[in-house]
Amino acid sequence: MAIEKEEFRIESDVVGDYKIPIDAYYGVNTQRALENFPITGQKMHPQMIRSLAEIKKACALANKEVKRLEEPLADAIVQACDDVLAGKLDSEFVVDPIQGGAGTSANMNANEVIANRAIEILGGTKGDYKIVSPNDDVNCAQSTNDVYPSSGKIAIIRLLDKAIEQLERLEKALLKKAEEFKEIPKMGRTQLQDAVPITLGQEFAAYAAAVGRDIKRLDSAKLDVAYLNMGGTAIGTCVNVTPGFIDSCLKHLNDITGLKLYSADDLIDGTQNLDCFVVVSSKVKSCAVNLSKMANDLRLMSSGPRTGLNEINLPAKQSGSSIMPGKVNPVIAEVVSQVAFNIFGNDTTVTFAAEAGQLELNAFEPVIFYNLFESIDTLAHVASTFTDNCILGITANTDRCIELVEKSTGLVTVLNPIIGYKKATTIAKRALKEDRNVRDILIEEGLFTEEELKTKLNILDMTQAKK
Repeated sequence: MAIEKEEFRIESDVVGDYKIPIDAYYGVNTQRALENFPITGQKMHPQMIRSLAEIKKACALANKEVKRLEEPLADAIVQACDDVLAGKLDSEFVVDPIQGGAGTSANMNANEVIANRAIEILGGTKGDYKIVSPNDDVNCAQSTNDVYPSSGKIAIIRLLDKAIEQLERLEKALLKKAEEFKEIPKMGRTQLQDAVPITLGQEFAAYAAAVGRDIKRLDSAKLDVAYLNMGGTAIGTCVNVTPGFIDSCLKHLNDITGLKLYSADDLIDGTQNLDCFVVVSSKVKSCAVNLSKMANDLRLMSSGPRTGLNEINLPAKQSGSSIMPGKVNPVIAEVVSQVAFNIFGNDTTVTFAAEAGQLELNAFEPVIFYNLFESIDTLAHVASTFTDNCILGITANTDRCIELVEKSTGLVTVLNPIIGYKKATTIAKRALKEDRNVRDILIEEGLFTEEELKTKLNILDMTQAKK
């Protein structure tokens, strides 16, 4: 009879023995996490996997440099990290992003995968931790409490870069529309009531200015998370760290990532306090607020087409109804606001989780990263679709814009310095009551001639600030 191949290997931890799939690169700590934390049904974010591998590589190089790890062992760990960075072991990073233990499961998932790959590189069999230990070798001079937050910070920086790239495209598209619409007058509105004239181009320029401000905020947010507590180990006191390790690790990490990363001024503070993530989340939320407000405006200006403002046309992207023929809804603007609402909720979660830390550690970083990664990812994605599927295709209904501004009583505002607020109010009320244009009533009452009003009520002139 043929002997069936062993399907499992036995590994042990503080809790006891456990069966691990024989071909798995992860080990007992990861297997327990799989059973303990079936929370989201998702796996670690790809950027988190990448940054964990980069940190483990930098630590191996630093430990070799300070003579903590022998060269063949350190080199095998480095090679294993390179395999992770090349995407060869992505399927082995299986723990849920929301987990108890302050991220220990994620850190041990990385330690075990890298250790088992290094064991293979050195000619051994997976699970033979006498050759390479996940804890003693891959995790040498480290703790979850410095590795996990540092990995999250590196991931956030890269995600912010992607979001900024998409926001820059959005800003450029808005500026293009501002130039295209710069001579189209329309009625400005405050509290949804007629105010004074503005140009459609000025409105889009203002949107671009807000996005530009958000880009600067998000760029500054990268510095907020560029300070790492690597080498602080358990609580920031650098227990079990060889002199020279911290500087060496940081140097290698900067070389590996291509980023500008720094050591926290106070490693204890850097380990226990997570206010930097609250700052980043707040800046992401601010951007979401601006995008949603812009989306609201576009929905209003495109409302109708026959019974609304109908000042602009949004690109038709899909049928708007399963029952009303020909109806087209502003679906891209709608999804912008929905993403914003989700980001607002994520920001609340980040705030509560950051506040919930106790004494020397905050155990709630996993939910912070889960929500913050989602916020930044979705911000980038929605900025991209907003640009490509909405902003670039917007057209103006110029005649409609002019018609509405000419009918508005807001035109009389510019005459306040000449005829006074009280008289201007009387003119406005009469125009509304009689459903007539302000120009006609001003001429009828003998206040101005038609020629004078061509200058006095020049709509485009009204939109230009006198500085």
